[in-house]
Amino acid sequence: MIEKEICLGCSGGLFLRPAGEICRMAMKYRCKSELVIGEKCYNLRSVLSMLSAQVNTEKDVLLRCDGTDETEAAKALAMLLEEAPAESPSEE
Repeated sequence: MIEKEICLGCSGGLFLRPAGEICRMAMKYRCKSELVIGEKCYNLRSVLSMLSAQVNTEKDVLLRCDGTDETEAAKALAMLLEEAPAESPSEE
């Protein structure tokens, strides 16, 4: 199991578009991937789970990957989560 503290790069909040991109990335790997915010865990393979986290600003979270390809998944997901788009849904 790999755990890495990261700062989500979504200053406009974790809305549908970045959640979808993160979910697509997580689905490329076999390992279980989740965000831990406080005492709650959110499945990165589920857009609904990520949206339920209700992240509205940049936030420090724990990325947890567990499985056969956890190292590659943690690296790719951390990069994507830290560089999530800073646009908000109203800018579209």
